[in-house]
Amino acid sequence: LQNAELGKRAPRWIRDNEVTMCMKCKEPFNALTRRRHHCRACGHVVCWKCSDYKAHLEYDGNKLNKVCKDCYHVIIGCTDSEEKKKKGILEIESAEVSGNSVICSFLQYMEKSKPWQKAWCVIPKQEALVLYMYGAPQDVKALATIPLLGYTVDDTPRSADLPHSFKLTQSKSVHSFAADNEELKQKWLKVIHLAVKGETPECQNELQVN
Repeated sequence: LQNAELGKRAPRWIRDNEVTMCMKCKEPFNALTRRRHHCRACGHVVCWKCSDYKAHLEYDGNKLNKVCKDCYHVIIGCTDSEEKKKKGILEIESAEVSGNSVICSFLQYMEKSKPWQKAWCVIPKQEALVLYMYGAPQDVKALATIPLLGYTVDDTPRSADLPHSFKLTQSKSVHSFAADNEELKQKWLKVIHLAVKGETPECQNELQVN
């Protein structure tokens, strides 16, 4: 919702399973982090610390509702004194880059000898040579980024790998990925083969894969 609509219209609720961290302070949710809360103004999933505010919401008959810090400041009309800090490279919201990406989808990811894990992977249009990895599609901070330029692509899976896998290697750094099917793997490879050479796709048609 735009700032002007906060509290006037009911927000779309982000589902709990769409995030792995608080959408405000980026604290990861885990067994120790207490329950996830929803801001009743913007619908974001936040931790208990970030939901400790209340404001009267017009769409709910001006009743007092639990809101996050950002919405609280907007609704009561006081601007947050902290200027928005310049976002670090990882602090680009997944939804922001996924909506304007060359390609994005879930891929399985493996680093060194760690087990395979599912990651939401995105190559944004404005940085078509960088692969961003998120825990979930609505996360507000990337877990990692891989600058693709100069990597070697190996798309022949070893017996121990998942069937539709490929590797990116550069000196001692090896990143293994696996798609759910061959078609998805080929879409990723098409973009990655260009990126490792410093090129971006001619057709900026979004290869949005759900």
